Amino acid sequence: MTVKEIISEIIKKKKGDGGIKEVYFVGCGGSLGAFYPAKVFLETESVSIRTGWYNSNEFIHNTPKVFGKNTVVITASHRGNTPETVKAAELAHKAGISVVALTWSQDSPITKVSDYVVSYSFGDDKDIAQEKTIVGLMAAVEILNQSEGYDNYDDFLDGVKKIDGIVKQARKHVEKRAEAFAEEYKNDKVIYTMGSGAGYGAAYMESICIFMEMQWINSSSIHTGEYFHGPFEITDSQSPFMIQISEGPTRELDVRALEFLKKYGKRFEVLDAKDLGLSTIPASVISYFNHSLFNNVYDVYNHALADSRQHPLSTRRYMWKVEY
Repeated sequence: MTVKEIISEIIKKKKGDGGIKEVYFVGCGGSLGAFYPAKVFLETESVSIRTGWYNSNEFIHNTPKVFGKNTVVITASHRGNTPETVKAAELAHKAGISVVALTWSQDSPITKVSDYVVSYSFGDDKDIAQEKTIVGLMAAVEILNQSEGYDNYDDFLDGVKKIDGIVKQARKHVEKRAEAFAEEYKNDKVIYTMGSGAGYGAAYMESICIFMEMQWINSSSIHTGEYFHGPFEITDSQSPFMIQISEGPTRELDVRALEFLKKYGKRFEVLDAKDLGLSTIPASVISYFNHSLFNNVYDVYNHALADSRQHPLSTRRYMWKVEY
């Protein structure tokens, strides 16, 4: 079944109970980060649907009381075996909640405790329009459109058609910049990421999944709106930043932070969605595609940095190796 068909079936089943009233996006690490645009989309565009964005283990231990017949849980686990996420899906499934699982591994534990399973594209040759982030976002768009109606639905589909080409061109565009970045920052002990809006999840993922997990570099993701309420005090000529300049309504926040960095900092890498070609997507929906652009452009930087540091992205100290 397609995402559109899955949502249609869920809405039909819940029609007698009043339809979908709550949507919870549940996952861990990169899978949770990948849901950030979908979470922001429903928070921004819906007038009647409550939205939550939960770490799987927190969802298990701090389940919303409204959790019930009008709830849909959308979860993700790349290998389908993240213990906390499987348990969260099982909790919802046993409660009779509609559970939609996104996974790359079709024969995995999470598929046994979910009502619907959706696979996504992954790997060097993946179709960006079919990657986890877009699939999760598409589920949110279908829920809104089929529940309330969404005036920009056609614009969103137009964006989905364009995003693969935009991202792949942007990746080529930053190759030389990524190599220079890797040489400049390979010996740094800390790198901060910055972003806002629906694209903030990409900054979060880069910080926790790449710099901290895969490169053992201290990091923190800083919301550009929050930067001026504490974090900007660490800005100096030595502190390194990667800052995302999104297209859409929160661009002003990013530009403000960048102007401060230009004045008081010296070491920062700018990823500007406008310069990277995102502006061909309709303005009405462009903000929801920042994440996919930034997240996939980061990947070019990540491989260059790993090569320069001679620290493969697959290196782990604890993950999958010890009890935790």
